[in-house]
Amino acid sequence: MNHRPALYELADRHQLSPAQTRALFTLADLDAPPRQLQVRFWQVTALLAAGLGGFGLIMWVAANWDSLGRMGKFGLLQGWVALTALAAWRVAALRTPMGLLCLLGIGALFAYFGQTYQTGADAWQLFALWALLALPLCLGVRSDVVWLPWVVVACSGISLWTYTHTDHRWRADGSDLPIHLVGWALGALIVTLLSPWAQRWTGGASSARRLALLAMVVSITLAAVAGLFSEHGMAHYLLGLAVLGTAAVVLLQPRWFDIFGLSAVVLSLDALLVGGWVRLMFNDSSAGDLIGRLLLTGLVAAGLLAASVALIMRRHKQVQAGTPAGASA
Repeated sequence: MNHRPALYELADRHQLSPAQTRALFTLADLDAPPRQLQVRFWQVTALLAAGLGGFGLIMWVAANWDSLGRMGKFGLLQGWVALTALAAWRVAALRTPMGLLCLLGIGALFAYFGQTYQTGADAWQLFALWALLALPLCLGVRSDVVWLPWVVVACSGISLWTYTHTDHRWRADGSDLPIHLVGWALGALIVTLLSPWAQRWTGGASSARRLALLAMVVSITLAAVAGLFSEHGMAHYLLGLAVLGTAAVVLLQPRWFDIFGLSAVVLSLDALLVGGWVRLMFNDSSAGDLIGRLLLTGLVAAGLLAASVALIMRRHKQVQAGTPAGASA
């Protein structure tokens, strides 16, 4: 927020002299650098150095692929993981960037192992093992910088597992419902792991929680929409509505309130409801006025979106003011 216009208005209202106006701006400390600038600068520099260093090491290994023997490659990758883990454990100032490097090194080590020995394992198994072994690292570092890529790895593993167990097809048939339910449950488990309830163990992981919630919401919405317009997938649609509705109720509570997560969930609910309305209205394309039904569908979608935005903003103001859920805005 820019406070300069307010200060100029204040100076004009009280007819302050130029010297008094300068003194007012000096007290406001508007021209001073941010208090945490130096700390944040070195933190960002260390993170960039860690990311670029890890990328450079991967490129160096790729450039010298033919000159390095199998044991040399394994030794280099294992040494990378061991040294970065040791640095993250012993040097507090380097814990976050070294934790990020260690997480990347674990993935590189598993990828090289799979390429070297051709174990025949599915891709989801690599991501699952990567996420499982990197979990103690994330719990030790306690930073969003490490939790964010971990969420990407874990959610990728869940998505690949679902894809593998549905005959390598993105579908929503009735026989696939248990598989999708397991995937949704694993996504909810990750969101719970990163929730404020577990913050004492995980640290501040709000960005990672939002990413995990967004991934889960997208997965549920896509499966529910696919089930809505398939022949035997109505159960996906109904359960998707139920799960997203439950998530919306939970996120409306003051302790769990998050305007980003609630907006994503409510938007997905709106999309599913509009999708159900479309199927109901256009199930028989030969009946009624097509233009009239399209106009009515647009009005329903707009009204639903407006009501959702009003609900979210009202709840946001209530949470900021500390009022109970049933109080009026």
